Amino acid sequence: MVRVAIVGTGQTEHGKRRDVNFPELVYTAVRRALDDAGLTVDEIDAVVTGSMPALMEGVNAPHLYWGTDPTGAGSKPLMRIATCGSTGISIAHSAFYHVASGLFDVVLAVGAEKQYEGEPQGAMRTIRERAFLAPFSAGAPGTFAMQSNEYMHRYGHSEEEVRIAAAEVSVRNHTDALDNPYAHIKIRIGVEDVLKSRIICYPVRLLDVCPSSDGACAVIFASESRARKITDTPVWVKGLGYCGEEYWLGDGDKVVWQSAVRAARAAYKLAGIRNPLKELDVAEVYNPFTFQEMLFYECFDFCGKGEALNLVRDEVVMRGGELPCDPSGGVLCTNPIGATALVRVAEAALQVSGKAEKHQVPDAETALAHGMGGPMQLNGVMILGR
Repeated sequence: MVRVAIVGTGQTEHGKRRDVNFPELVYTAVRRALDDAGLTVDEIDAVVTGSMPALMEGVNAPHLYWGTDPTGAGSKPLMRIATCGSTGISIAHSAFYHVASGLFDVVLAVGAEKQYEGEPQGAMRTIRERAFLAPFSAGAPGTFAMQSNEYMHRYGHSEEEVRIAAAEVSVRNHTDALDNPYAHIKIRIGVEDVLKSRIICYPVRLLDVCPSSDGACAVIFASESRARKITDTPVWVKGLGYCGEEYWLGDGDKVVWQSAVRAARAAYKLAGIRNPLKELDVAEVYNPFTFQEMLFYECFDFCGKGEALNLVRDEVVMRGGELPCDPSGGVLCTNPIGATALVRVAEAALQVSGKAEKHQVPDAETALAHGMGGPMQLNGVMILGR
């Protein structure tokens, strides 16, 4: 298998982007990634794109609408992937394998979404079985509220201590987003602000929930022979894992979430990581909900089962802690769904290459990037290193 590196990344400013149309949004991210790598579009061999289901875009085959001209893929092999929230990590894995297989030398991965031009919650309800799961799950907030309640009661913690820890996670993400030039939600809040924000779907409150964002992200993957000619600071893909599980919500344990557990362990095995808390320097965890971020700490073996609250209380996962998580502000502050998990990869690459500027974690050499999606079904992990 060919060794693969990330040689360039590009993001748009995320938010309510009424100033640009969909192709212009994508073009900005692609142009910035090409500039970062010092490449021209002619040096790209193939393109992998993705967004949410086509209903979100309001057009059939949206990759032909925004994935050709703005990416330069009009005369190149082009693939579209749509796995809901995990689309970005699916794109990254696909681009990696396009290169690792020896098929191509340089592959552009692009994810994008323009949620303010569609009806995202209405679209997401269509991914569930219609007779029972769709009305029962009440869209993404309802689904993850059920998971949050299950987590709160699994290990005998009091509701108050879990609720306060989730609020502290929210404060950390929103504070970190202030240093990220691409982040959507930039507000300075405290724990009391989170606790008093309105309930969306119990126990999830407004400041526990990610936004809907417009935005795009591009990442360029290259074979070792090309990467060493393109940049002096390639970011190597050390390991990756991807796992899916039961479609029906009640058929799987969403607290000890097996697709997340197995995806992480597969990635760790390839990267030679035995103690993630000690061997990772930074983690970009897919965290659309505060409670869910804590659950992933346990699934990724950052701590034992039921011990995530300790990582928050002891500030292990805060900036300056032993394993800073989501120094970009994470999904909680920026969520252009088709690009969101690819942003995790881009942000992890920025950390490893030392290009994260104000939200840089000092001396970061090994990073985890994560994406979650499908109908609460899919998890993917990628380990990046110097």
